[in-house]
Amino acid sequence: MIRLNNLKSVSTLVVALALVACTEKRQTFQVKGVVQELKADGKTAVIRHEEIPGYMKAMTMPFEVKNAKELMGLKPGDVVSFRMVVTDRAGWIEQVAKLSASPSTELPSRQIIRRVREVEPLNVGDLLPEYHFTNELGQAISTSQFKGQVLAFTFIFTSCPFPEFCPRMSSNFAEVQKKLSLMPNAPTNWHLLTISFDPETDTPPVLKGYAQRFQYDPRHWSFVTGDLIDITAITEQFGQQFWREKPNEPLSHNLRTVVVDTQGRVQKIISENKWTSDELVTEIVKAAAKP
Repeated sequence: MIRLNNLKSVSTLVVALALVACTEKRQTFQVKGVVQELKADGKTAVIRHEEIPGYMKAMTMPFEVKNAKELMGLKPGDVVSFRMVVTDRAGWIEQVAKLSASPSTELPSRQIIRRVREVEPLNVGDLLPEYHFTNELGQAISTSQFKGQVLAFTFIFTSCPFPEFCPRMSSNFAEVQKKLSLMPNAPTNWHLLTISFDPETDTPPVLKGYAQRFQYDPRHWSFVTGDLIDITAITEQFGQQFWREKPNEPLSHNLRTVVVDTQGRVQKIISENKWTSDELVTEIVKAAAKP
């Protein structure tokens, strides 16, 4: 038998959850685009989409559906319409409909060139080369100064609007910071690094304002920018890609998160956005315990 006080507690919880659901911001957009790739998971399509006025410029990005049937019968090159739904912490597409099997010439194509340098891909066990950045306080820092600490880093740009991408990376890092700070007997030799690949926009003051939104602790978390050629080099070493469809348009990109151990060796390379803060905390704790 359920006691009355338990019933009251359950009722209170249900009401609280309902209030949260009601207050969460939700936006819906009707969008057209061209399918670039269909992922093996059956629920993700990479789509080059048109501009969404007032929300997002034209770019290429992977979108998930909640029902895999939404993507059945599609192939790269198909022109589609879909409804994009975004909340404060999630985003997905639905009501996907094929309009044509011929790519639209009105959508932008990748044709922006930037200067790069030759770098080799890095794998687990490889030493992280030294990279120099400027942090949100305007201070010069380098990856070498974190030797002896576990370094976890990811890549973002501050004007990225889609909640499943850069905002999720930053929210996850905020959760990692909080969990490590509150964990009994947690290691203290760790540092988080959020690297912007939009140095033209993401100046130190912009990065500082963005960092404060996530209640960052500068003792354990830095937001950095730097020369584009160096940022391009470190991203390419880990398979992180970013590009502009046309000049002055927002960046399209994929996602990477990396853990480097106390000896400066790559311990973990995490693709995309499916990882949780608990998983990253576990990796950091494991790396911190290495001799």
